[in-house]
Amino acid sequence: MKKGNRVLLASQSPRRRELLKLLFADFGICVTNADETLPADASPGDAVREIALRKARAAVREHSDALVIAADTVVSIDRMILGKPRGAADAAQMLRRLSGRTHQVYTGVALCRGGHEESFFVKTDVAFAPLDECEIAWYLATDEPFDKAGAYGIQGYGARFITGIAGDYFNVMGLPVNAIYERLGEICR
Repeated sequence: MKKGNRVLLASQSPRRRELLKLLFADFGICVTNADETLPADASPGDAVREIALRKARAAVREHSDALVIAADTVVSIDRMILGKPRGAADAAQMLRRLSGRTHQVYTGVALCRGGHEESFFVKTDVAFAPLDECEIAWYLATDEPFDKAGAYGIQGYGARFITGIAGDYFNVMGLPVNAIYERLGEICR
């Protein structure tokens, strides 16, 4: 990246903030009021890519001189999209659905700078161990599930339930670091 170019992350996520530090030593945070409603009938990948674009475009309107990075993540299983749980009952239901099965995590990313936009999504398969009701209740009591798509955090206590992944680990956390790194050259020229 050329010296003097400002980088902004259009996200409040502490996980995305930590992951972006793997790419940039210095960046700002820009919170937007972009519509995060999932587009009707869109595939999970297209839905998160579209929401990431909305966030990035909203940030670029206020900060046209910056490289804006925005992302959105969902979990998908049985053609159902799971976002962040609305409460304990919703989180428990999500965990029951994931129990003993493999699901997909999609993160959409948008990179916007000036008039140039690049957007894409990354998919990772995640296999869950079977969970019993005691494990679900224990996990809910940690408060970890409530701000995460699919009601679990792979980087926290939720790691104990993961039996395998195929794809990008950081994608499951909410920011596919390598995919962003590979595309930065295209948008920063």
